[in-house]
Amino acid sequence: MRRSQSFIKTRKQVPADEQAHNAQLLIRAGYIHKEMAGVYSYLPLGKKTLDNIANIVRDEMNAAGGEELQMSVLQPKELWERTDRWDDNVVDNWFKTKLKNGAELGIGLTHEEPIAEALSDYIPSYKDLPAYVYQIQNKYRNELRAKSGLLRGREFVMKDLYSLSRNQEEHEEFYDKMTTAYMKVYARIGLGEVTYPTYASGGYFSEFSREFQTLSQIGEDTIYLDKEKGFAINKEIYDFKSLEKLGTSKERLTECKAVEVGNIFPLGTKFTDALGIYYADKEGKQQSIIMGSYGIGISRLMGLLAEHFADERGLVWPASVAPYQVYLANLGDNREVSQAAEDTYKALTDAGIRVIFDDRDTRPGEKFADADLMGMPLRLVISDKSLQAGGFELKSRSKEDTQIVAAASAVQVTVDRLKSLV
Repeated sequence: MRRSQSFIKTRKQVPADEQAHNAQLLIRAGYIHKEMAGVYSYLPLGKKTLDNIANIVRDEMNAAGGEELQMSVLQPKELWERTDRWDDNVVDNWFKTKLKNGAELGIGLTHEEPIAEALSDYIPSYKDLPAYVYQIQNKYRNELRAKSGLLRGREFVMKDLYSLSRNQEEHEEFYDKMTTAYMKVYARIGLGEVTYPTYASGGYFSEFSREFQTLSQIGEDTIYLDKEKGFAINKEIYDFKSLEKLGTSKERLTECKAVEVGNIFPLGTKFTDALGIYYADKEGKQQSIIMGSYGIGISRLMGLLAEHFADERGLVWPASVAPYQVYLANLGDNREVSQAAEDTYKALTDAGIRVIFDDRDTRPGEKFADADLMGMPLRLVISDKSLQAGGFELKSRSKEDTQIVAAASAVQVTVDRLKSLV
C-alpha cells in the first residue's frame, strides 16, 4: 500500500474524550475511529491487525478440531427464557430490542443456547458426537462502564467455541486440548512468556474454570502466580482449600496484576437439559450432552498488544499481527532514490512481504514519526545518505539496531530479519 493513495491520517494530539492508553495510541496511529464510549470502528490498518489476530486464533481452533460457523446476532426471547437467562436480574448486560409486532429480541452477547438449539437437529445419535464448533463474531454487552478502550467494549469481536460431548471423560480431554491451543495462540502473538492458565471459580457448573491471564500493570484482575508450576490462581478463589486442591501454597505464590485474555468453562448439562436436547446411545437410550464454552476476545487482544508493547514513540507490533511487516520510506526527490524505492517496493511485494510505502512528498521527520507511531516491525529507508553509505537503512521498531544493507540483498535480509522477529 502507498501512503500517497491511502486516507490514513495520523494525529499528534491525544483525543480529549478518550481515557484508555490503548485506544489513544490506536486512534492517533490511524487504526480505529471512536464512535462512542466502548464502540470503535476499525479503519484499514486496524482491520488488517484484527484479521491477523483472528487468523492465528482460527488456525489453532481448526488444529484442535473446531469447525467454524456463524450464528445470528438477533436472539429470540423464548429460547433464553428456557434456560432462565433472559431476565435482567440474571444477566444484567443484555442489549434488547423489539420487532414491529412487539416481539422481544436479544442482541447476542454469548451463544450457548443458540448453538445447542441449532445443533440439536444434527446430533441425534452417539455417532454424531462429539461436536466442536466456533465462530468469530461481533458481540454486544451493555457494560455499565466502558473506559478501557478495546479492553472492555460494548461492541467487540470474540471467538466463541462450544463443545458437545457424550461423557465427562470426552469433555475433559477436549477441555485440556483447548488449554494447549490457547497457549499456542498467546505464544504466536508474542504474549506466551507472560500469559498463564489461571484457576477461577467454576460457579454453578464445576469447582474451577480456567482463565488465561497476561501479566500487566494495566490489569484489572489480581492473580497469584506459581511460576515454577506454570499456573496462577484468581483472587476470587484464593483460600487454603483451593491452594491445597491445586497442589500449591501461599509461600510459592506471587501476587500480580493481570489482564484476562481468554477463558474456558465446563457447562455440564445445564443448557442441553434445559433445552431438551439429548442423544441416543448404542442401546437407544436417551443420554445428556455435556457442554463446554471457550472464549477469546479478538479485539481485546488487539488492545492489550497495543498497550503492552508500546513505547514513548508509539505502537510496537509483533511481526505476526502487524498490518504490514515493513515501513518503506524514500527521503528526498532524487531520481536515483525514487527509482530505488519503487524497485524495492515491487521486489518486497513480489516476495510476499506486506509493505506500506511512504511515498509522500513530506519531511523526513514526519515520515520517521509516523513509522514509529504506526509500529510496523521493520523500517527500510532509502535516501541519498543511505545510498552513499552503500545501500538502504534497515531498522527494527523494537530495538536500536540500524544497519546498511546492499540493494541487491535487501529483500533477502528483510526476509531473514522478519523470521527472527516471529
